[in-house]
Amino acid sequence: MSINSLQKQTNINIQEKANLIWEIATHLVGLFKPHEYGKVILPLTVLKRFDDALAPTKAKVTEMAKKLADMKVEGEARDGVLCKTSGYSFYNTSNFDFKKLVSDPDNIESNFENYLQGFSSNIKDIISNFKFTDQVRTMADGNVLFVVLQEFVSAKGDMSPDKITSADMGYIFEELIRKFSESYDEQAGAHFTSRDVIYLMTELLIAPEKDEIEANGCTKTAYDMAMGTSQMLGCLTERLTYISDEANLTCFGEEFNPETYAIAKADMLIKGGNASGMMYGDTLSDDKFSGYEFDYIISNPPFGIDWKREKTEVEAEAKKGYDGRFGPGLPAISDGQMLFMLNGVKKLKDGSGRMAIIQNGSSLFTGDAGSGSSEIRRYVITEDMVEAIIQMPTDLFYNTGISTYIWVLTKGKSAHRLGKVQLIDASKCFVKRRKNIGNKRVDLDDKCIELIMQAYSEFTDGVYTKTLDNNTEITVESKVFDKDFFGYTKVTVETAQADENGKAILKKGKPQAVKGASDSEIIPLSEDIDEYIAKNVLPYNSLAFADRKKDKVGYEIPFTRLFYKFTAPQSSEDIFADIKALEEEETTLMKELFGNA
Repeated sequence: MSINSLQKQTNINIQEKANLIWEIATHLVGLFKPHEYGKVILPLTVLKRFDDALAPTKAKVTEMAKKLADMKVEGEARDGVLCKTSGYSFYNTSNFDFKKLVSDPDNIESNFENYLQGFSSNIKDIISNFKFTDQVRTMADGNVLFVVLQEFVSAKGDMSPDKITSADMGYIFEELIRKFSESYDEQAGAHFTSRDVIYLMTELLIAPEKDEIEANGCTKTAYDMAMGTSQMLGCLTERLTYISDEANLTCFGEEFNPETYAIAKADMLIKGGNASGMMYGDTLSDDKFSGYEFDYIISNPPFGIDWKREKTEVEAEAKKGYDGRFGPGLPAISDGQMLFMLNGVKKLKDGSGRMAIIQNGSSLFTGDAGSGSSEIRRYVITEDMVEAIIQMPTDLFYNTGISTYIWVLTKGKSAHRLGKVQLIDASKCFVKRRKNIGNKRVDLDDKCIELIMQAYSEFTDGVYTKTLDNNTEITVESKVFDKDFFGYTKVTVETAQADENGKAILKKGKPQAVKGASDSEIIPLSEDIDEYIAKNVLPYNSLAFADRKKDKVGYEIPFTRLFYKFTAPQSSEDIFADIKALEEEETTLMKELFGNA
């Protein structure tokens, strides 16, 4: 199935279903502000899906719950029996369901509370993080709880598994999240990354073993350290299971926003995924997966966000050196995205783990030689983990229009990639959207992703082009470098004090530097430093000398400069001709307006 086909699974029928559910919010007008509608609609959608799923075994579960109570069976044993009885990894022991709730409008609030308390602990955790009990109280006080529940019992709220598959329910839920984001007057990117970007990331992750997976299936683990609503994990699962029915992916993720975490956990439960692997916490300061290793890591962590809140825990972790997550160094406290990269690197399975992570441009070059950011780049490059970095088009994300990059890192490079780093400029590879969503004005369609993957797979210097159906052309350029190409030595250059004859003043055989005259040279690792100084410095300053004790090695990836294309400026003759043509046009227009007078 093509990427376009996968995206079209959120088809008209699914959008219509989501729109119908969202229409229930009309009953909230006045009681809630528009940006608060999702706080009611999303959790109720989750609960109704669970309610419909549990309906066939509802009577058996309530009966079994009474038996277990009489037998005084509690804890995990009770949970195990009730989950087996319900047929799901969750259950509800209340005598109420949505239909029974609306049959007694006079006691709707107390009955609904009884219903919520009947859920298993994993569902109660979701309800708690949605802070849904506060919304229930508000709805009850405003006399709309019954009306809203009644709407969910109607045809528009029917989410029975025999009517809506787990996959389609996930798409409906995603559509509701998007609507919530828009009504919240914030970009949807605050909650999830668009599917076209995720599909490219999944292709990059599975590329080296795609044929093997297709032939023999696989059993893999995946992790998203800033999972949002878990859509990245969902798309990766979707892609693997499409390639092979024998592909099995167990997902894990961590999210700090409680409401978003609740959405992610609910989404996993709705899809029948590993909901217990969805964890609430701050990845940088409260790592829920210490000691874990994963086959795949896919993530779009926040960038441009400081780590002041996590400073104490992050610095304590850094003191553990390479036994911890942040051994190579710490970036500037104003931007924590490289901490997420290091967290992912630590959790990659030795010999085979692969990570696709989105970063902005600062990860490529910020930080002087010896700084934390430079040392992080030095670590991942010299340890030969950086397989490829792809520059994406601007205006590709919901919540930012800036240039972004997908880093592909691995602890299991193919033999032909050893010692090399591939840079891919895909900034001119996109199709324009008919309708913008926030800052997202362009998409990656099938042809875009195919062209990027062609450049990635061929792993050579080259320019790749393809013509789209509307006759516009997309372009991707690839360049392959030795990993040491990105390293340099920052050498401090001093100027020696001059005697009256213009010769350096020596003390104990060493030249004495003029105070305040220090300079520095950035010298590629591939060049001999003494030869570089002799060729590029001494001809212009015969008293210059390098203080090699102050040498610092740095690493940067000057992406823009490496792909820069020089465009010759317009000649003066052409400029003069353009000006003359404009003057003549102006004269003609003036005559048309005012005549020859």
